[in-house]
Amino acid sequence: MDDRTYEPPEPDRAGTALRYLCAAPTMLFYGATLVWMVAHYPDRLTTALADVALGVAGLVVMWWRRRWPWQVALVIVLLTAFSDTANGPAQVAYVSLCTHRRWRQIVPVAALWWLCLAGRSAWNGVTQPTVVTLVTGTAVLGGLTVFGLYLRTWRDLAASRNEAARTAEREQLQRIERARLAERVRIAQEMHDVLAHRISLLAMLAGGLAYRGDLTPEETRATALAIQENAHQSMNELRAVLGTLRRDGGLEAPQPALAQVEALLEEVRAAGQRVEMDDAVQRRDLLPAQTARHAYRIVQEALTNARKHAPGSRVTAELRGRPGQGLRIRVSNPVPSGTAAGPGGRLGLVGLAERTRMAGGTISHTVRDGRFVLDVRLPWEA
Repeated sequence: MDDRTYEPPEPDRAGTALRYLCAAPTMLFYGATLVWMVAHYPDRLTTALADVALGVAGLVVMWWRRRWPWQVALVIVLLTAFSDTANGPAQVAYVSLCTHRRWRQIVPVAALWWLCLAGRSAWNGVTQPTVVTLVTGTAVLGGLTVFGLYLRTWRDLAASRNEAARTAEREQLQRIERARLAERVRIAQEMHDVLAHRISLLAMLAGGLAYRGDLTPEETRATALAIQENAHQSMNELRAVLGTLRRDGGLEAPQPALAQVEALLEEVRAAGQRVEMDDAVQRRDLLPAQTARHAYRIVQEALTNARKHAPGSRVTAELRGRPGQGLRIRVSNPVPSGTAAGPGGRLGLVGLAERTRMAGGTISHTVRDGRFVLDVRLPWEA
């Protein structure tokens, strides 16, 4: 396999230092051998110094192994014909070359290294130590080749995992963005009918003032107050929908409100979901229409999430609030152990958070005593 598209990772300072440290054990071993030799044969001091100098030169040349992998490996391998200490940087350069998986380069360099080893070992004749050195060197050469290929495989696997993680993160961000857009579209669809209703009422009331001359002052004042109230409600509902312009032209039917929660509970109970509801909302008739719609959808989505992530479990829901203190929605369900979220996991929470934000409220969720607890608070002015 000849991989010409491989770009080795750019090492940091720690990685560069590690590569030089990998060359150190072999150089220290041969350096210690040279010290012993000079101690017993002082006349070989010049040869030992030359050996060490060539080894240091190999370390210097090793710096350019990323830019010219096979050229650097070839030069350092040639140094091993004259220097034992050069085997340290030669090993690092050869492993680096093997990570490229270019056999047309690996095989010649490996063959040259073996020839240098054989020539240096047999310089003074073929003896038993020469054979042992050749066998050991051949085994080391094979091990370095396998290690270099393994290192490349490990890098490819790590790169594949990193790319998969980045892809999954991008896909999750896209799913979250699509969920937000879809939730905003649904909110815009819900607001359309209400705004149209409010504006048509304003037009009708204003037309009555313009064309009817028989109205008494009290009737005129009542009509003006009605126009003022409807205009105020229209502005409140329009603020909630600004920034969520729709791109398509389809419309949905008018959305239910909190008053239909009982019907929702009957529906889910009929489908088999076990739900206990504690409804303690006071003066429900004073709850603003848009808050009632958001509250209904939040309860609906919370029950859907519980049905998805804890099927068959008993769900507890609480509705509390009154004018001036806000509306609180609390839904909890058991958390099954070892159960992973299905496709689109956590997107329900994204939709709930977006709807809560549009309503001007706050949302929190936690796991407490083995139960997943969702807590939503919506404003309810007196």
